[in-house]
Parts: sequence; C-alpha cells; structure tokens
Amino acid sequence: RMFRRERSIPLRGSAAALCNNLSVLQLPGRNLTHFGVVHGPSAQLLSAAPEGVPLAQRQLQAKEGAGVSPPLITQVHWCVLPFRVLLVLTSHRGIQMYESDGSVMVYWHALDAGDASLVQAVFARGIAASGHFICVGMWSGRVLVFDIPAKGPNIVLSEELAGHQTPVTDIATEPAQGQDCVADMVTADDSGLLCVWQSGPEFKLLTRIPGFGVPCPSVQLWQGTIAAGYGNGQVRLYEASTGTLHVQIDAHARAICALDLAPEVGKLLSAAEDTFVHIWKLSRSPEGGYIEVEHCHGECVPDTQVCGARFCDPAGSSFAVTGYDLAEILRFSSM
Repeated sequence: RMFRRERSIPLRGSAAALCNNLSVLQLPGRNLTHFGVVHGPSAQLLSAAPEGVPLAQRQLQAKEGAGVSPPLITQVHWCVLPFRVLLVLTSHRGIQMYESDGSVMVYWHALDAGDASLVQAVFARGIAASGHFICVGMWSGRVLVFDIPAKGPNIVLSEELAGHQTPVTDIATEPAQGQDCVADMVTADDSGLLCVWQSGPEFKLLTRIPGFGVPCPSVQLWQGTIAAGYGNGQVRLYEASTGTLHVQIDAHARAICALDLAPEVGKLLSAAEDTFVHIWKLSRSPEGGYIEVEHCHGECVPDTQVCGARFCDPAGSSFAVTGYDLAEILRFSSM
C-alpha cells in the first residue's frame, strides 16, 4: 500500500531535536487525533480531525522546581490506563502528570539531584503505562513506577527498578496475555542494554539483553517480540521471554530516532536521522514460530532531521512525522 501526504498540522515552533519527539492519541469514538510535540521549555498539544482541520489546543510549560535556568522538556507521552488517560511530561526538573487534555496537572514529582555528580545532567525520559502503573526512566538508570488510582490525584511512587547503569532512553509495554512469567515491559538505555520485565504489584526483572556499543533510543513490544532501534541504524527483533535475537535489519544509514507499532496488524515503523521513515510487516512463521519481516514502505522526508514518528491509528493506515527546524507535523495516509 502506498502512502500519500495529507494536509500537515502547523506548529508554533519547530520540534526539538530529541528522540521519540511525537506522541499521538486517538480516542475511539471521537473523530479527533491528538498530537504532542516538545520544543524547549514547553510542549504543544494539538488536535486534528481527519480532514486535517487543525484545532490548536494548548501549550504546557515545564514546572520550574529548584534551579536557575528554565528547565527543558525531554518527552511528552499519553499513557492509556484501564480507567483513564494521563498526559505525562518529563523534564530536567521533574515528572508532570496531567488530565489527558492538559487542562489540570494532577501530580508533580521533583527530581532529586542529590545523588548526581555536578557534571551529570539530571532528567527523566522514557514513559509508558503498564496496567494501572506508569513507568518513567531516569538519568541514573533507575525506572520509577507510579501506581495510578482510577481517578483523582492520589498517585503513589510504588517502587524504583534497578536494571540499568546508564540513562534510560525509552520504555515499551504491552498488555499481558495471561500466560505465566509473561514479559510485558522492556526498558532501554544509552549503552544499548535492554531489560525485560514482568509487571505487577511488584515488577520482576526477567532477562537482560546486552548492548553492543551503541545506544538504543527507541524500543517497542508486540506479541512477545521486542523491536529495538539503535544508534547505528539497525533494528533488531528479539524474543522477549528469552532475549534470543531473531532478526537484524540494517534499516537506516543513520541513528534511529523513533519506532512505533500498529498492534492490530503487526506493522513496525522506523524513523531515523537519514531522513527516511520505513514501515515493516512483522509476522510469526507458522512452522518455527520465529519472526519474519517484510519491508512495506519507505518515505523520504527531504532535508529534515526527523525526530519523531508515530502511527495515527492501531491498523497502521496513517502516520505522522516531526523534524527539527520543521514548523509542522507531516501526515501520511494509505491510499
């Protein structure tokens, strides 16, 4: 299936040059798609109807916390929980959680720079929901697990996961399918190490997948398969439960900045600093049960340092792209 450019959505400023710098929320039953993009000390939330008529929403600022310089936002991400949707914003000062439209801040967690050396930047980055928990990665390599009530602001930091020695880059989760010992969360870091977890009232580290000298900026999880995108342009597919490498794809000529998955169809999107966005189809072979990959589509976004890309629907029939120095969100949909 070919994709064509749709009407793009104007931004007030360009997207910051950060990995995973686009979040998309499509609420079933509402004919609106919501987009979140980070630039500097603020995040922009926008909505658009399918015809592309943009409805500008709001600008969110990083909460100051203690510190001299204005804090920079590192990521914005919608977390879909069983009973509510929260918008989570991470920065060099803390973690902010809002109602999904950004209207009310329900929780603020300040980062404690006490255990950081003076040269080390303190920040949070890597956000994902697992059941009624929201997990957020830290510069220290720790992952904070917040227990989220069905409503209201009584959010509790329930545990800190120690699996990484370098800053966390990204976190991926998928709903547990109900088997024993199910691997339903993976965390990635700047050294390329992946940690695979079983979520629960207490999270359990199941396996570690060692890196190979390059960071892993983006990671996804689909039906027990980990898709990891690396700083050398490779995408690697691992078995989540064992850490076995299934497939290695030399997908891009430059560092990967974003991966996304369309869960209904097993499509994987990869975007990189080489100006390309590729779409791959994942499937399990009926005989051996191993993962097979087929390239479906490649889209060049010329003269743009791509920094975010996401599918806009669970069937993977449309996707959006952000770039540094690009004052719009580009949208593509299948013909």
